[in-house]
Amino acid sequence: MGEQDGLVLVVDDDENVRDVVRRYLEVAGFRVELAGDGERALELFAGHRPDLVVLDVMMPGISGLEVCRRLRESSEVPVVMLTALGEEENRIAGLQLGADDYVTKPFSPRELALRVASVLRRARMTAPSSSAPDLVDGDLRLVPAARQATLGGMELSLTAREFDLLAFFLNHPGEAYSRTDLLEKVWGWDFGDQSTVTVHVRRLREKIERDPANPSRVVTVWGVGYRYQAGRPS
Repeated sequence: MGEQDGLVLVVDDDENVRDVVRRYLEVAGFRVELAGDGERALELFAGHRPDLVVLDVMMPGISGLEVCRRLRESSEVPVVMLTALGEEENRIAGLQLGADDYVTKPFSPRELALRVASVLRRARMTAPSSSAPDLVDGDLRLVPAARQATLGGMELSLTAREFDLLAFFLNHPGEAYSRTDLLEKVWGWDFGDQSTVTVHVRRLREKIERDPANPSRVVTVWGVGYRYQAGRPS
């Protein structure tokens, strides 16, 4: 593989896991920093500002979920969570906190390296552009250049992926997209768990809909996926 030119912080309390992940990421062309617990992870993040964080959920002391929450208070750095098989609640919690992807243990180190490359590539593709026009639907406004969204003049607290998803919908009103379509077009994945899309749509509805249980903007198209209906009151 070619040079990826990115710094990845790998956080896991298992030394063997850290070492294997480091070797595969370095072969893929990444620079790697390692942390064995949440406290050290936050220290290294503050000092090195990595381009992406691979973060184990279950760790003693400061959990991976808490680390993710603290990172999201000040940064949109891409986060890939590591979760144990069967820990669906932790996977969903990680996505709700703003994680970009997750890989289930036991995992293929090669697959993890591919996921890291995919998430980082997508994050760079969606970097703010000063020439991107504002996206407006009634009282909902997105300013891509500032990565800012407002509803009724009040700023919305959106994760990076929620912002990207809403921007995609606003750019394609009236068109129906399957979860697979959205994984490809918003996440940049050609594989992945479709529940990732479901969780993000639910969270987005909670922030932009007057009644999230009966949405008027991001509506479900039964048997297909979702459609954004412009010009509808929130």
